[in-house]
Amino acid sequence: GVQIEYAGTVIHVDPWSRGDYSRAKPADLILITDTSSDHLDPALIATLRKPGTPVVLSDRPEDARDERSRELLLQVPDGVVMDNGDRMTLAGVGIEAVPMYDIIPGDPFHTKGEGNGYVLTLGDTRVYVAGVTECVPEMQSIRDIDIAFMPMNLPHGRMVPLVAAECVKMIRPAVVYPYHYREMPIDAFVDALRGEAGIEVRV
Repeated sequence: GVQIEYAGTVIHVDPWSRGDYSRAKPADLILITDTSSDHLDPALIATLRKPGTPVVLSDRPEDARDERSRELLLQVPDGVVMDNGDRMTLAGVGIEAVPMYDIIPGDPFHTKGEGNGYVLTLGDTRVYVAGVTECVPEMQSIRDIDIAFMPMNLPHGRMVPLVAAECVKMIRPAVVYPYHYREMPIDAFVDALRGEAGIEVRV
């Protein structure tokens, strides 16, 4: 999960109650990248939301990948669904939904069109929160990103540290935060980007 603050606006991405949200700030905007329970946590969403806070979802109950995802989506009945490629402004934040999906098969498997990464425009700053994805072509073509949150999909063998680092080199954000790796080692990711001109890694 990620909490972003900009000009008094608080944005939460994929808040999950397994994390420590004791100091989290109430949300003006909540973005959900995927419909599995470690990304879509309706109980925590309800806790974090202010009255009227929009919640952006990546899918509709009738299109859910499985019954569990359908049940979770139904628990956020007033969510705003963004499809891949959609753009809108919510809570004063420009949002673009970017495809995020797996290429390598296996369980779990994120199919194209099922989830979203998001590019947020905050004043003059563009922030990319990639979600759970491999380095897909739509991702490789993103440009002018100031801050990127780059996932690693460990331990499933997709988007391993060196692959994630190569993807960062294609996007070339000014700052990159690795995330979605839990407690697994990411030294190879950090080392691969050490000394890469114009890219600062923050862990």
